[in-house]
Amino acid sequence: MSKQIKIKVGPSGNSESFYAQGFTSTQDTFSWQRERFGLDAFELPFGRGVRLSSETAQAIAAAAHENGVTLSAHAPYYVNLANPDPAMAEKSMNYILETARVLHQMGGERVVVHVGSPKNLPRETAMDLCAQRLLAVREALIDEGMRDIKLCLETMGRPSVLGSLEEILLLVNLDESFLPCVDFAHLHAVTQGMMNSSQAFEDTLDAVEKALGLERARLMHMHFSRIEFGKKGEIRHRTFAETDYGPDFDHLAPLLVERGYQGTLICESQGTMAEDAAFMRRTLIMHSS
Repeated sequence: MSKQIKIKVGPSGNSESFYAQGFTSTQDTFSWQRERFGLDAFELPFGRGVRLSSETAQAIAAAAHENGVTLSAHAPYYVNLANPDPAMAEKSMNYILETARVLHQMGGERVVVHVGSPKNLPRETAMDLCAQRLLAVREALIDEGMRDIKLCLETMGRPSVLGSLEEILLLVNLDESFLPCVDFAHLHAVTQGMMNSSQAFEDTLDAVEKALGLERARLMHMHFSRIEFGKKGEIRHRTFAETDYGPDFDHLAPLLVERGYQGTLICESQGTMAEDAAFMRRTLIMHSS
């Protein structure tokens, strides 16, 4: 019996081919990716800041809705909820809220967040600061009428920053609305290439399911690409065509189908994110039949 694919699949930002074909506006990407690749998710990459007018946000929302595309957004990379300076931490909290406001206006619910870096703090102290500030952001979201926004806390590709799988699962359990954003490329980089077998992916999903329960784990946000890494962790994301780099989606796809996952799967390949997202979608469909 075939299994229905409930995972939303799409790219983070626009592929180089989108621009090469003469398109310039993100609001055009939804019909392009839906018609060409059958993709039904899109992540707005606000890594370098949230710069979007209300009018543009409304146009993007309408175009995404018309094409059945679910939107998520990545908060700025420079968020650091572990900053010991309260004023700087407040700025980081506001960056998350700015992202949430724009996404909420566009009808999306998932905001991906890098929680931060301990810098010179003990790691436990930094985690405590992140916990306090994540809960404060959640309270602010509720106060502003954005209860439906889900903060998706991302696993990171360098051990020097906060974001091991264990740390993310601890923080996610602070509030029922939080979800993990499991970035399998980052896990591959931080473990120095250990995400190279079906067993490694099974172990990862098992850990999430043990921490959150199967139903909540099934809803998690996911990032995937191949990745280049060094002794200090991730260097840069790569494309699916660059097979000298891992991880390999073929290890993960059957597990997601067998376990009935139904969250969002975003491709962060370098320049070919829509094409590689389409490969992931086809692979999931193949394993569902």
